[in-house]
Amino acid sequence: MARFLVVPQWQGSPSSRAMAHIDGAEAIAGDLPRAACTFVDVPLEAGDTLETGVLRASALLRTADGVRAALEDLPAPVIVVGGDCGVSVAAIGHVAAQTDEPLALVWFDAHGDLHAPGSSPSGAYAGMALRAVLGEGAPGLVLPPGLVPPERVVLAGVRMLDPEEDELLAESGMASLAPAELERADALADAVAATGARRVYVHVDLDVLDPAHIAGVSSPEPFGVAPAALVAAIGALRARVELAGATVAGFTPATPSAAVEDMGAILRIIGALA
Repeated sequence: MARFLVVPQWQGSPSSRAMAHIDGAEAIAGDLPRAACTFVDVPLEAGDTLETGVLRASALLRTADGVRAALEDLPAPVIVVGGDCGVSVAAIGHVAAQTDEPLALVWFDAHGDLHAPGSSPSGAYAGMALRAVLGEGAPGLVLPPGLVPPERVVLAGVRMLDPEEDELLAESGMASLAPAELERADALADAVAATGARRVYVHVDLDVLDPAHIAGVSSPEPFGVAPAALVAAIGALRARVELAGATVAGFTPATPSAAVEDMGAILRIIGALA
């Protein structure tokens, strides 16, 4: 049975509706086997920046500690249910450090999440999450540099980058697949295979989907990925590379009752991962 770690973190989001991440995580968890779910306590308060340049850093640090502690007691692979995208950073760090076997990372997202505190227009950690995985950002909120190097990262479905992120992507050695490229199911698996890694962590921010297929995201971007293409890409990837862990994040339904409208697509994605 797949194991799920439910992390209703909202403090990393730049949205005025950030706390809707709590409703989103709880809605997803409500459709999962209760016995397979472990819940991380997320602080109720917003938290302090701690002079890091990251909004609500103190709360984010506490939640990251909770994620790492919970993962120590769970058999791999674990699917993390967010919450904002920042929940993936500690989880990826935990998985990457378990063995010396190289880990590839697939980051499904409409956005790059490649800001650092000095370049971020919002100060929100979710917009810095992938940069933090690469080892750059505020102390305590980043992984050790080189643990997941950029040449083993595939940014998939991205279509909205700020100029600073675009420049970093061009210089970093990361692979990038546009939504149209993901219509060929093997494109993602080919990109991950090219990294040389034999295990992979898959992060899915639900805003990678086209807005025609999902309503409950805080920053929808047009011309996204269809659920069928996303599910097929994950399936083709899992047929060739070991899944070491995964995250599904970014669900922000307008109201708890509205969550049901998107659950079909979300559960198909979770099914492909699990």
